[in-house]
Amino acid sequence: MNNHPRHHGPPPRRPNIGITPDWNQPEDQPFARFELKVPYADAVLRMGGLPFVLPYSDDPTCVEAYLDRVSGVLVTGGAFDIPPEAYGESAREGLGTLKEGRTAFEAALMRGALKRNMPVLGVCGGMQLLNVVLGGTLFQDIGREVQGAREHEQKHDRTQPQHPVEVKSGTLLAEAVGHGQLMVNSTHHQAVRVAGKDAVVCAVAPDGVVEAIESTVHAFAVGVQWHPEYMATTIPVHLGLYKSFIQKAREHRR
Repeated sequence: MNNHPRHHGPPPRRPNIGITPDWNQPEDQPFARFELKVPYADAVLRMGGLPFVLPYSDDPTCVEAYLDRVSGVLVTGGAFDIPPEAYGESAREGLGTLKEGRTAFEAALMRGALKRNMPVLGVCGGMQLLNVVLGGTLFQDIGREVQGAREHEQKHDRTQPQHPVEVKSGTLLAEAVGHGQLMVNSTHHQAVRVAGKDAVVCAVAPDGVVEAIESTVHAFAVGVQWHPEYMATTIPVHLGLYKSFIQKAREHRR
Protein backbone atom coordinates (compact mmCIF):
# COMPACT_ATOMS: atom_id res chain seq x y z
CA MET A 1 0.00 0.00 0.00
CA ASN A 2 1.35 3.43 -0.98
CA ASN A 3 1.21 5.86 1.95
CA HIS A 4 2.98 8.68 0.17
CA PRO A 5 0.85 11.79 -0.38
CA ARG A 6 -0.19 12.36 -3.95
CA HIS A 7 0.96 15.47 -5.75
CA HIS A 8 -1.30 16.52 -8.57
CA GLY A 9 0.94 18.11 -11.17
CA PRO A 10 4.01 20.27 -10.61
CA PRO A 11 4.26 22.60 -7.60
CA PRO A 12 3.03 26.16 -8.22
CA ARG A 13 5.47 28.36 -10.08
CA ARG A 14 7.62 30.62 -7.91
CA PRO A 15 7.12 34.19 -9.15
CA ASN A 16 10.20 36.40 -9.32
CA ILE A 17 10.05 39.05 -6.59
CA GLY A 18 12.27 42.12 -6.94
CA ILE A 19 13.46 43.40 -3.54
CA THR A 20 15.04 46.81 -3.00
CA PRO A 21 18.15 46.72 -0.80
CA ASP A 22 19.45 49.37 1.58
CA TRP A 23 22.65 51.30 0.85
CA ASN A 24 25.45 52.02 3.29
CA GLN A 25 28.96 53.43 3.11
CA PRO A 26 31.06 52.06 6.00
CA GLU A 27 33.63 54.63 7.11
CA ASP A 28 36.46 52.10 7.10
CA GLN A 29 35.63 50.62 3.68
CA PRO A 30 36.45 51.97 0.21
CA PHE A 31 33.20 50.80 -1.35
CA ALA A 32 29.55 51.33 -0.47
CA ARG A 33 27.39 48.27 0.08
CA PHE A 34 23.95 47.12 -0.91
CA GLU A 35 22.44 45.39 2.13
CA LEU A 36 19.34 43.28 2.64
CA LYS A 37 18.11 41.92 5.96
CA VAL A 38 17.67 38.17 5.67
CA PRO A 39 14.04 38.07 6.99
CA TYR A 40 12.76 39.79 3.81
CA ALA A 41 14.20 37.11 1.55
CA ASP A 42 13.20 34.33 3.96
CA ALA A 43 9.57 35.51 4.00
CA VAL A 44 9.45 35.61 0.19
CA LEU A 45 10.98 32.13 -0.06
CA ARG A 46 8.73 30.63 2.63
CA MET A 47 5.61 31.97 0.96
CA GLY A 48 6.51 30.63 -2.48
CA GLY A 49 8.37 33.46 -4.19
CA LEU A 50 11.85 33.67 -5.70
CA PRO A 51 13.66 36.76 -4.34
CA PHE A 52 15.97 38.90 -6.45
CA VAL A 53 17.84 41.92 -5.09
CA LEU A 54 17.63 44.96 -7.38
CA PRO A 55 20.72 47.23 -7.28
CA TYR A 56 19.89 50.90 -7.86
CA SER A 57 20.06 52.54 -11.25
CA ASP A 58 19.07 56.03 -12.40
CA ASP A 59 18.62 54.72 -15.97
CA PRO A 60 14.88 54.43 -16.76
CA THR A 61 15.56 51.63 -19.26
CA CYS A 62 17.20 49.61 -16.47
CA VAL A 63 14.15 50.09 -14.23
CA GLU A 64 11.93 48.86 -17.06
CA ALA A 65 14.24 45.88 -17.65
CA TYR A 66 13.94 44.93 -13.98
CA LEU A 67 10.15 45.15 -14.23
CA ASP A 68 10.20 42.94 -17.35
CA ARG A 69 11.83 40.20 -15.29
CA VAL A 70 9.85 40.25 -12.03
CA SER A 71 6.19 39.67 -11.14
CA GLY A 72 6.12 41.67 -7.90
CA VAL A 73 8.09 44.43 -6.14
CA LEU A 74 8.93 44.52 -2.42
CA VAL A 75 10.15 47.93 -1.23
CA THR A 76 11.90 47.54 2.12
CA GLY A 77 12.52 49.84 5.06
CA GLY A 78 15.65 51.40 6.52
CA ALA A 79 16.97 54.05 8.88
CA PHE A 80 16.38 57.03 6.60
CA ASP A 81 13.60 59.44 5.60
CA ILE A 82 11.97 60.42 2.32
CA PRO A 83 12.96 63.92 1.14
CA PRO A 84 10.04 66.21 2.08
CA GLU A 85 10.29 67.91 -1.32
CA ALA A 86 8.83 64.67 -2.73
CA TYR A 87 5.51 65.57 -1.09
CA GLY A 88 5.64 69.34 -1.48
CA GLU A 89 7.18 70.32 1.87
CA SER A 90 10.49 71.66 3.15
CA ALA A 91 12.58 70.08 5.89
CA ARG A 92 11.53 70.67 9.51
CA GLU A 93 13.19 69.89 12.82
CA GLY A 94 13.12 66.16 13.47
CA LEU A 95 13.76 65.08 9.88
CA GLY A 96 16.31 62.27 9.80
CA THR A 97 18.98 61.07 7.37
CA LEU A 98 18.11 61.08 3.67
CA LYS A 99 19.22 58.62 0.97
CA GLU A 100 18.18 60.48 -2.16
CA GLY A 101 19.64 57.95 -4.59
CA ARG A 102 17.78 55.10 -2.96
CA THR A 103 14.49 57.00 -2.80
CA ALA A 104 14.72 58.12 -6.44
CA PHE A 105 15.30 54.54 -7.61
CA GLU A 106 12.56 53.06 -5.43
CA ALA A 107 10.06 55.72 -6.52
CA ALA A 108 10.81 55.06 -10.21
CA LEU A 109 10.55 51.30 -9.66
CA MET A 110 7.29 51.64 -7.72
CA ARG A 111 5.73 53.98 -10.28
CA GLY A 112 6.70 51.61 -13.09
CA ALA A 113 5.26 48.62 -11.24
CA LEU A 114 1.99 50.44 -10.49
CA LYS A 115 1.73 51.53 -14.13
CA ARG A 116 1.85 47.81 -15.07
CA ASN A 117 -0.59 46.97 -12.26
CA MET A 118 2.15 44.74 -10.84
CA PRO A 119 1.78 43.77 -7.17
CA VAL A 120 3.69 46.06 -4.80
CA LEU A 121 4.34 45.53 -1.09
CA GLY A 122 5.83 48.42 0.89
CA VAL A 123 7.27 47.72 4.34
CA CYS A 124 7.92 50.54 6.85
CA GLY A 125 9.73 53.16 4.73
CA GLY A 126 8.32 51.34 1.69
CA MET A 127 4.80 52.10 2.93
CA GLN A 128 5.66 55.76 3.38
CA LEU A 129 7.03 55.89 -0.17
CA LEU A 130 3.90 54.18 -1.51
CA ASN A 131 1.79 56.88 0.11
CA VAL A 132 3.94 59.65 -1.39
CA VAL A 133 3.87 58.02 -4.86
CA LEU A 134 0.07 57.87 -4.58
CA GLY A 135 0.01 61.61 -3.83
CA GLY A 136 -0.03 61.61 -0.02
CA THR A 137 2.04 63.40 2.62
CA LEU A 138 3.97 62.42 5.75
CA PHE A 139 4.53 63.58 9.31
CA GLN A 140 8.27 64.31 9.34
CA ASP A 141 8.57 63.34 13.00
CA ILE A 142 5.76 61.70 14.99
CA GLY A 143 7.03 62.90 18.38
CA ARG A 144 6.97 66.55 17.32
CA GLU A 145 3.91 66.54 15.07
CA VAL A 146 1.36 64.02 16.39
CA GLN A 147 -0.20 65.14 19.64
CA GLY A 148 -0.64 62.29 22.14
CA ALA A 149 1.32 59.80 20.04
CA ARG A 150 2.74 56.75 21.78
CA GLU A 151 6.29 55.46 21.30
CA HIS A 152 6.71 54.08 17.77
CA GLU A 153 10.42 53.28 17.95
CA GLN A 154 10.59 50.22 20.17
CA LYS A 155 13.82 49.51 22.01
CA HIS A 156 13.20 45.78 22.61
CA ASP A 157 13.53 42.74 20.32
CA ARG A 158 11.86 43.47 16.98
CA THR A 159 10.52 39.94 16.73
CA GLN A 160 8.20 40.98 19.59
CA PRO A 161 5.26 43.38 19.22
CA GLN A 162 5.06 46.94 20.53
CA HIS A 163 1.36 47.83 20.22
CA PRO A 164 -1.91 46.72 18.61
CA VAL A 165 -3.40 48.03 15.37
CA GLU A 166 -7.00 47.81 14.20
CA VAL A 167 -7.19 46.19 10.74
CA LYS A 168 -10.25 47.40 8.84
CA SER A 169 -12.58 44.78 7.38
CA GLY A 170 -13.17 44.63 3.66
CA THR A 171 -9.54 45.44 2.81
CA LEU A 172 -6.79 43.45 1.10
CA LEU A 173 -4.89 43.58 4.38
CA ALA A 174 -7.83 42.03 6.24
CA GLU A 175 -7.99 39.26 3.62
CA ALA A 176 -4.32 38.54 4.30
CA VAL A 177 -4.11 38.73 8.12
CA GLY A 178 -7.72 39.00 9.33
CA HIS A 179 -9.63 42.08 10.50
CA GLY A 180 -9.74 43.51 14.01
CA GLN A 181 -6.87 43.75 16.47
CA LEU A 182 -3.38 42.67 15.42
CA MET A 183 -0.22 43.07 17.49
CA VAL A 184 2.66 44.64 15.55
CA ASN A 185 6.24 45.76 16.05
CA SER A 186 7.13 49.41 15.58
CA THR A 187 10.40 50.94 14.35
CA HIS A 188 9.49 54.27 12.74
CA HIS A 189 9.51 57.98 13.55
CA GLN A 190 7.58 59.14 10.46
CA ALA A 191 4.01 58.29 9.46
CA VAL A 192 1.28 59.02 6.93
CA ARG A 193 -0.23 62.49 7.45
CA VAL A 194 -2.67 62.54 4.51
CA ALA A 195 -3.31 59.39 2.50
CA GLY A 196 -2.84 59.62 -1.25
CA LYS A 197 -5.96 60.21 -3.33
CA ASP A 198 -5.96 56.59 -4.56
CA ALA A 199 -5.07 55.17 -1.14
CA VAL A 200 -7.27 54.05 1.72
CA VAL A 201 -6.15 53.64 5.34
CA CYS A 202 -6.56 49.97 6.30
CA ALA A 203 -4.98 49.83 9.79
CA VAL A 204 -4.62 52.39 12.59
CA ALA A 205 -2.80 52.38 15.95
CA PRO A 206 -4.68 53.28 19.18
CA ASP A 207 -3.11 56.77 19.11
CA GLY A 208 -4.48 57.41 15.61
CA VAL A 209 -1.21 56.91 13.74
CA VAL A 210 -1.82 55.32 10.33
CA GLU A 211 -0.27 51.84 10.25
CA ALA A 212 -1.27 50.51 6.82
CA ILE A 213 -2.56 51.78 3.49
CA GLU A 214 -3.60 50.17 0.22
CA SER A 215 -4.42 51.42 -3.25
CA THR A 216 -8.03 51.49 -4.40
CA VAL A 217 -7.11 51.43 -8.11
CA HIS A 218 -4.48 48.67 -8.35
CA ALA A 219 -4.77 44.89 -8.03
CA PHE A 220 -2.39 44.79 -5.04
CA ALA A 221 -0.49 47.79 -3.70
CA VAL A 222 -0.30 47.49 0.08
CA GLY A 223 1.95 49.24 2.59
CA VAL A 224 2.38 48.38 6.27
CA GLN A 225 4.24 50.48 8.82
CA TRP A 226 5.45 47.46 10.79
CA HIS A 227 7.82 44.61 9.81
CA PRO A 228 5.74 41.43 9.32
CA GLU A 229 8.81 39.45 8.22
CA TYR A 230 10.48 40.00 11.64
CA MET A 231 7.54 38.26 13.36
CA ALA A 232 7.37 35.21 11.10
CA THR A 233 7.94 32.84 14.02
CA THR A 234 6.54 34.86 16.95
CA ILE A 235 3.21 35.87 15.33
CA PRO A 236 3.00 33.73 12.17
CA VAL A 237 -0.26 35.32 10.96
CA HIS A 238 1.90 38.19 9.69
CA LEU A 239 3.26 35.96 6.92
CA GLY A 240 -0.25 35.99 5.46
CA LEU A 241 0.63 39.38 3.96
CA TYR A 242 3.59 37.90 2.09
CA LYS A 243 1.46 34.93 1.05
CA SER A 244 -1.19 37.22 -0.47
CA PHE A 245 1.46 39.37 -2.17
CA ILE A 246 3.17 36.38 -3.75
CA GLN A 247 -0.12 34.81 -4.86
CA LYS A 248 -1.01 38.10 -6.60
CA ALA A 249 2.47 38.13 -8.20
CA ARG A 250 1.90 34.57 -9.46
CA GLU A 251 -1.41 35.65 -11.00
CA HIS A 252 0.10 38.79 -12.49
CA ARG A 253 2.19 36.91 -15.03
CA ARG A 254 0.43 33.77 -16.17
